[in-house]
Amino acid sequence: MTLKPLALVLVTASLLSACGTTPVKSQNKVNNEPIIYTEPDITPPFYALNPFNYAQPPVFELELKKAAAEPVQKLEVTDPNNPNKKLILDSNKLIVPTVNSSKRGMKYAVLAGENEIDITAIDDFLQMVEGKARHYPPQFTDRQERRGFESKLKEVSTQLDTLASHDNASFDILIRAFKASVMGRNLDLGSSYTTKSLNYAQRILKINKDDPEANLWFGFSLSEGGGQREAMPYLDKATKAGVQEAYLSTVNTYLGMEQKKNAIQALKNYKVKYPEEAEVADRLILEIDKQNRYNVWQIMKNPALSK
Repeated sequence: MTLKPLALVLVTASLLSACGTTPVKSQNKVNNEPIIYTEPDITPPFYALNPFNYAQPPVFELELKKAAAEPVQKLEVTDPNNPNKKLILDSNKLIVPTVNSSKRGMKYAVLAGENEIDITAIDDFLQMVEGKARHYPPQFTDRQERRGFESKLKEVSTQLDTLASHDNASFDILIRAFKASVMGRNLDLGSSYTTKSLNYAQRILKINKDDPEANLWFGFSLSEGGGQREAMPYLDKATKAGVQEAYLSTVNTYLGMEQKKNAIQALKNYKVKYPEEAEVADRLILEIDKQNRYNVWQIMKNPALSK
């Protein structure tokens, strides 16, 4: 599976402080030389950052490129930290509506207007969490890093919950609140995240029952929570919409229902649709033939499958 690197831009200071571990003293220092502390890097993602198409950059990166390509209307504003100082806003951010919008409404501007929110930092963070916790069980190699992600996710999820509490909350807000809740459940942050995720999924699908991303997330979250049969219609809809990861989630769902033949056939279909993933599919088929009771995402832990 091809895993794209994390976006190297717009990593917020709050995230870095939340996800960092205790600073480490640099090596090779002698006598009275000053001690230099370095912030540890975030470990690579386990899951592909673009579930729609593994060969494409993350959706967040694509949106940043679109924002950078749009004309910038500079704006002078008062510094919120110093009323006597002015700031010049000269770079586009990712802006979405907060209410009264049943479709995706991303736009690019230097500042959010009324009933809008600058979603840039939230989307940046959610993408990073996706790379570790989109599926269950989540994949972390550093305990402190996981704690940092958990702490920040609670904060972001609460912010999104507040926005989503309005009956007329926008589709953009609901889909993000839904994803945050699913990942909160995967990280075992409490049963309330499961309840919230189901509520958000129902609201989202009531607005747009054909949205590919919503169907993918609802499908695999149901499946990984034990509702494999209930998950299949949603995963099928996502597969037909061309969402790459829906194939592997479907395989995982068949394995959960002990339908070996269907799982293998789904992988063969996956190879035809995505020939560049043949190595991954063949390894999964081999494991299924050996009758090992592996979860797809557990099999994917093998480094040979991550390019």
